[in-house]
Amino acid sequence: MKIVIGMLAGLLCFGSVTGQDYRLSGRIVDTADVPLVGARVALPEAGIHTITGRTGSFFFEGVKSGVYRIDVGKEGYESLSEKITLDGDRQVVMRLERTMRVLDEVLVVDNHVTRRKQEESLNVEIVGKDFIHKNLGGSLMKTLERLPGIQTIGIGSGQSKPLIRGLGFNRVVVLDKGIKHEGQQWGADHGLELDQFAAGEVEIVKGSASFVYGSDAIGGAIDVKPEALPAPNTAFASVDLAARTNNGSYGTSVRVGGRSDRWYADARVTYLQYGDYRVPTNTVYVYDYAVPLHNQRLRNTAGRETNLHFAGGYLGESFNSILYVSNTYSKAGFFANAHGLEPRRVDIGLHDRSARDILMPRQNVNHFKVISRNALHLGPHHLQIELGFQHNFRQEYSQYANHGYMPPVFPDTLGTPPGLEREFDKHVYSLNMKDYVKLGRHELTFGVNGEYHDNAIGGWTFLVPAFEQVTAGAFVYDKYRLGDKTLLHAAVRYDHGNLRMFEYRDWFPSEVDGSGAQEHVIRAADLRRHFNSLVWSAGVNYDPTDAFSLKANVGKSFRMPIAKELSANGVNYHYFSYEQGNPSLSAEQSYQADLSAEWTNGGWRVQLSPFYNYFPNYIYLNPTAFFDHYYGAGNQVFRYEESRVVRYGGELQVSRQIGDALKAEVLGEYLFSKQLSGTKKGFSLPFAPPPSLLMNLTWAPQWTGNPFVSLDYKIVAKQDRIVPPERKTDGYGVAAIQAGYTVSVAHNPVHLNLQVQNLLNTKYMDHTSFYRLIELPEMGRNIVLSVRIPVMMASKHRSNDHH
Repeated sequence: MKIVIGMLAGLLCFGSVTGQDYRLSGRIVDTADVPLVGARVALPEAGIHTITGRTGSFFFEGVKSGVYRIDVGKEGYESLSEKITLDGDRQVVMRLERTMRVLDEVLVVDNHVTRRKQEESLNVEIVGKDFIHKNLGGSLMKTLERLPGIQTIGIGSGQSKPLIRGLGFNRVVVLDKGIKHEGQQWGADHGLELDQFAAGEVEIVKGSASFVYGSDAIGGAIDVKPEALPAPNTAFASVDLAARTNNGSYGTSVRVGGRSDRWYADARVTYLQYGDYRVPTNTVYVYDYAVPLHNQRLRNTAGRETNLHFAGGYLGESFNSILYVSNTYSKAGFFANAHGLEPRRVDIGLHDRSARDILMPRQNVNHFKVISRNALHLGPHHLQIELGFQHNFRQEYSQYANHGYMPPVFPDTLGTPPGLEREFDKHVYSLNMKDYVKLGRHELTFGVNGEYHDNAIGGWTFLVPAFEQVTAGAFVYDKYRLGDKTLLHAAVRYDHGNLRMFEYRDWFPSEVDGSGAQEHVIRAADLRRHFNSLVWSAGVNYDPTDAFSLKANVGKSFRMPIAKELSANGVNYHYFSYEQGNPSLSAEQSYQADLSAEWTNGGWRVQLSPFYNYFPNYIYLNPTAFFDHYYGAGNQVFRYEESRVVRYGGELQVSRQIGDALKAEVLGEYLFSKQLSGTKKGFSLPFAPPPSLLMNLTWAPQWTGNPFVSLDYKIVAKQDRIVPPERKTDGYGVAAIQAGYTVSVAHNPVHLNLQVQNLLNTKYMDHTSFYRLIELPEMGRNIVLSVRIPVMMASKHRSNDHH
């Protein structure tokens, strides 16, 4: 370990250019003279290069006189080379052309990568399809986990949900094509129904963002943007292939489409199938009960996924309208020994017969979505309207098992299939409207948002009541340019929400008072709650030099309690616990301060992003001293409560470009959380990620085919600051390797990528994993092969084209 750290530290500090005679400086801009951030500028003859800063500027100190070639490149732009003669200090301006100029026609101002990175006061990470392809995981959220400050709650090999700086569930908003993705995200075992092959760009906002996105963005937001639009008069196709060795996964995603001058359409079909996944152990312990594993496989964790997408619309100079329709379907098993009240009651012979069958317990999830995005340029105004409809239908199946007063034999008169444990049927209607307008030095955004939820339930068990929810909010956001180097931010937002939960009675009678009399117990009563909140945000961006920039932001956010927190009253079969809601909970409030400092110079890039977070009333599931004997098997009762909580930490990113081909990088993250009141005063929060350090070394020579080889080694500290009954997790180190190459087939690029995850087959437990609660280690060694084949067909020029 010390050798590895020493080598990387040495590489970071290696190689400074000796003193020379002159200074070469300049700016990289696009054809509209907009500065380009992150462009790579190289002097091959001198063996030096750098990355442009926030004003598109670069400089080289101490360059000898002579003739040099300046090479400039940036993703999304045509590369450019120019020869210059240097016989004194010199400044140059180089303009890059977009590879697809059509993007400007449909560009939403808020989505532009460069603009967001330069002018957003919050900490923002933005990744594209290349990042997703190189780091392809079992799900989109797992793929994003490599970014600092991003963790996931893993649910098997094909599902996961995000954590941003340790906050997740309904504290992180996930947007898909501008509309808030709404499923059953309150459950730790409920993944997100998103197709990572259909994602274009992904933007991660770290920190409270309620002033834009409303309730649930108290911890941050993940904005999944659509794929890039095609050029005019073209037809295209692409094929993605992926396979994984650990769980025998294979799949493909095919996209086809085309565009005339103004109209376009495209479609994508994705199919994935995977088997039971392997862990590097022969035995796991489910609450001290030893469970042997056949061939180190977790029985009944296989699954399959089918996703359908269609997009089409009109792309005009001043008006755009695009319709997106998608349907994602997945069928996946739960680890048979970690679901239900009796982990011993598992037919091992049946479950071990095949590694690819999907038996009970399992879940079927279908998510249908329609999104209409419309934009209108009208004078100084840019109007944007988004309409959305979602239908999330989730069914969880398990063998009927009676507990407490439940009848020993499932009645055939109930009208519910005997294997249907739970059913959730949610319909969501969404509306977003924004008006972007420039007034002198002000860039104003006026916005309103609204949602209506209708969630029905079914099945023979009860945990969460059926509910209806209506939310509405309005905000004003102002960016004021104080000067060339300073940008001020201010925002204010008001929200109102109504939540109605419907009465639920047991379908079987229970004895309630010891007299022998029985009744159908009311598990959830009719309940109506109203919530109001006023939040604000203020920040500043300061760029005193091309090499240094500073962001600071303070603000208040809020979150409405959800139906589960208010009215849950039943056994959670995934946690072996009995959960009770608290109808008196108030809206969760949060105050946060963020800082981000970045320095870029001579191949170095250093970014430090500390934060501080205070909750006057953090809502959490608190284990009590009581046990349930009526509906379970003596499970501990957990009840939702509120407490004051403080959280602070941050992320550190350090990278060093060494020569033309070698780059070293270190990504670190730290989080501390503490409850300041309540029965768990002094303890941390559940799923609190421990400190970690990711070290990377990438070799990417400028050869034909853009080959690269990348080595990751992640060190994670132990986590002994827990909330009982959580268990401590030991520290670990895990290695991974990546390699890629692009070959040309029939004049089309074919991108090949190979990953080896958990290279040394290390046995470890991730503290944010869902299955960590039963001390189940993470997936063993996994070789991932992915192939991406984009095909751009010849432009279809028309003889009567007068453009």
